[in-house]
Amino acid sequence: MDHRKKALLIGDYTHPDWHPLQGVDGEISRIFQDTITVQCSENRNMLLHENISGFDVCISYMDDWRGKVSPQQTAGLLSYVSNGGGLVILHNGISLQNRNEIKQMIGAKFLHHPPYAPLEFTVTEESHPVTEGISGFTMEEEPYEFEFGSFTETKILLHYQSKEGPKPAAWAHKYGLGRIVYLMPGHSVPSFANETYRRLVLQAGKWAARYV
Repeated sequence: MDHRKKALLIGDYTHPDWHPLQGVDGEISRIFQDTITVQCSENRNMLLHENISGFDVCISYMDDWRGKVSPQQTAGLLSYVSNGGGLVILHNGISLQNRNEIKQMIGAKFLHHPPYAPLEFTVTEESHPVTEGISGFTMEEEPYEFEFGSFTETKILLHYQSKEGPKPAAWAHKYGLGRIVYLMPGHSVPSFANETYRRLVLQAGKWAARYV
């Protein structure tokens, strides 16, 4: 019997705006192969309560910046996390923010991004399980910038260096009984070749799914 926990990876195969799930799905599945089974889908109805409740963690790689998940799908995701589910959001997965309720749960919203460039990442919270054992690293990435809400207490885990100074690149917090992690890197398949980033994704998933 397979005793691994279960993850739902939700993204876009058919009509992504910029970041297709093809290729990324295989990388994420390989990252978690020894600890978590990954089911991949672009069906938004997987967020409904009766579907998402069977998973230990949901990984968002959604890339729909103009649309919105339905009120029923929104309610399913909010209930899932607040009742103990894990949510890991990678790069463009923050496009879930098109629903204000989800934006508040995530704790921040995407504003814009400068051009793709080599970025230097610095760990700002070494004691958190997501960043444990991680040191600074450099990788080519799309540098997202964010506005943080005032109603969610979140812990910044990583910064990246910009011309204006350090900017948040990862954070984590609890929402009700659940756990949420956002990792800014993950623009495309080459991002997942970076071994430090792969370790971050693994540790984010394990923390959100309550392995640690």
